[in-house]
Amino acid sequence: MTLVKICGIRRSADIEILNELMPDYAGFIFCNSKRKVTVSEAEELIKKLDISVGKVGVFKNNDVDEVIDAARYLKLDVIQLHGDENEKYLNCLKAFNIWKAVHIDVNQGYSEDIVQKIHSTCKLGIEALLLDSSVKGKRGGTGMSFNWNVLKDIHIDKKLVLAGGLNSGNIVQAIKIVRPQVVDVSGGVEENGMKSFKKIKDFIGKVRSI
Repeated sequence: MTLVKICGIRRSADIEILNELMPDYAGFIFCNSKRKVTVSEAEELIKKLDISVGKVGVFKNNDVDEVIDAARYLKLDVIQLHGDENEKYLNCLKAFNIWKAVHIDVNQGYSEDIVQKIHSTCKLGIEALLLDSSVKGKRGGTGMSFNWNVLKDIHIDKKLVLAGGLNSGNIVQAIKIVRPQVVDVSGGVEENGMKSFKKIKDFIGKVRSI
């Protein structure tokens, strides 16, 4: 069964929605984003979150000590990295489950460059490879999906997390093509910049119906 992560959690109202609809993971963003929260804000939200929902902290080129402190303090289940974190950086995080992002441009077709990025990232001692979209160099939060078919002939030997432009309208097709273990959504379940109960319910329903 494909698991669901709802990312960009930042309001008590978001927590109420998650506690009713019970996704598998909740994502809290600690890097530059309109959905960014502080550690203290995340702490207050996590206190109200059902304990069976996994807690994911999202970081991008943060100081590694900052990441470690946040992960320990908040008892994060997963550290999700979206920047240029290298092997030395990841070696400092061996005590944690790491999801490391590779970003694929929405206009990009299959290329050896993608294969190289994926294979080199999978060698970094991570728990999961997260594939996300980029648009003109902007990584993540694009609201657009990359061409999932570019992955068809690429062997990936890590748990796979799919992100980037997902919503209830395309999630079934995305899962059938990519076959990820986890799907990660944020903007695709929002209405006017706020998490939508109906959109999250529809999204989770579609994923769990497969």
